Amino acid sequence: MKLGLIAMSGVRAHNPELTALGLTLPGFVERNKVIASLPSLGLLTLAGLTPPEVDLRYLEVPDVNAVSGVPEEFDVVAISSFSAQIGEAYELADRYRALGTKVILGGLHVTAVPEEAQLHADAIVIGEGEPVWPEIVCDLAGPAGRLKAVYDARGRDFSLAESPMPRFDLLDIERYNRITVQTQRGCPFRCEFCAASIRISPTYKIKPVDRVLAEIHSIKALWKRPFIEFADDNTFVKKDHSKKLLRALAGEDVRWFTETDLSVADDEELLDMLRDAGCAEILIGFEGTTFAGVDGLEQRSNWKARHVDTYSEAIRRIQDRGVRVNACFILGLDGTGPESFAQIWEFIQASNPYDVQITVQTAFPGTPLYQRLKSEGRILRDRAWELCTLFDVNFQPARMTVAELESGLRSLGSLIYSEESTARRRSEFRRGFIAHHRAHHTTQTRGDHVHQAD
Repeated sequence: MKLGLIAMSGVRAHNPELTALGLTLPGFVERNKVIASLPSLGLLTLAGLTPPEVDLRYLEVPDVNAVSGVPEEFDVVAISSFSAQIGEAYELADRYRALGTKVILGGLHVTAVPEEAQLHADAIVIGEGEPVWPEIVCDLAGPAGRLKAVYDARGRDFSLAESPMPRFDLLDIERYNRITVQTQRGCPFRCEFCAASIRISPTYKIKPVDRVLAEIHSIKALWKRPFIEFADDNTFVKKDHSKKLLRALAGEDVRWFTETDLSVADDEELLDMLRDAGCAEILIGFEGTTFAGVDGLEQRSNWKARHVDTYSEAIRRIQDRGVRVNACFILGLDGTGPESFAQIWEFIQASNPYDVQITVQTAFPGTPLYQRLKSEGRILRDRAWELCTLFDVNFQPARMTVAELESGLRSLGSLIYSEESTARRRSEFRRGFIAHHRAHHTTQTRGDHVHQAD
């Protein structure tokens, strides 16, 4: 059996004007390159669960329109895609089925709208892939080679302590600027807009440190000094576990990036460990800069709104340790109007996060946000998943027009990603780190003198 694992991750703005804008804004360009250069960890993980006798290939198809027919012929293909590119994934699936190839579809989008995906697949996977993949392979290898229409992993228990080693060896390693490793899955927060792995696995799970290190060692066997992106929704939720992981990473000589929440700034010990552990940058979703802007976004305890006044200080405390902050903001939130663009710009100028990411509010399928906006009649084009790019507007904002939101995105982006603004943020980052390092060194020296006098 020849099995193809096909990743489709060429996400791009659907609006031609925004695409053209992205070509002139370094922040957008850099972010697009990073997204496009990440391999599909989900497919590589399924490859790790596949018996060695299966003839296995991993392919990436960033643009199905650039492919004549199919990229390679297989007996079976498993296709993974983001919502924004799911139409192209369906197109490729239909091409394969026309050749008699069996098609399996799974992932976040398929889990959110399984009835849609079934129209383009012989089998779909709902929920996590690991619990059902061995069954799928077994069914394919059976006498009839018949697949069930649906493999539903919801309600099945799966521990990351039993996670397989992803098949990093299937990658052409020279094509990537970073490789992904997952240290945990899920998030205890419940943000209305979130379309991350919580939709696949509602239960928060932690991968044992030794498993994480084994994956890093596997990558290092292919790439001497790799740059790692931890594919977590919120890496530093459990601080005790996080510190164990950081202590282990300190001896690995790797640089890495991850996403987390603002509470990382409250733990001085953890902050002091980050740089020595190889942390280059952490991405934090600030979303807005006012209480009204973020009120109600986090639906469990309104955590983001309750901490909005600590944003600037948190950035300073993290960056003073030499760890860059990638501050993320969502434009068009219901509690914001046209004034929000100037508010975000003023905040960025005052707090100087090293990197900034701005996106527009996006209603991904399966999220509470999508359900609410649809019930309120505010989705402009229902099921237009190609607009789920984070840059295309497909909803009626509460306190501004669509044109005002699109204009605000363009004008704010031009300010944030200008050479002058970018250089100033970089300079302030270096200045803060040097000042903190000198102050810390002076305090240590004074402490040593006191100890010696005793």
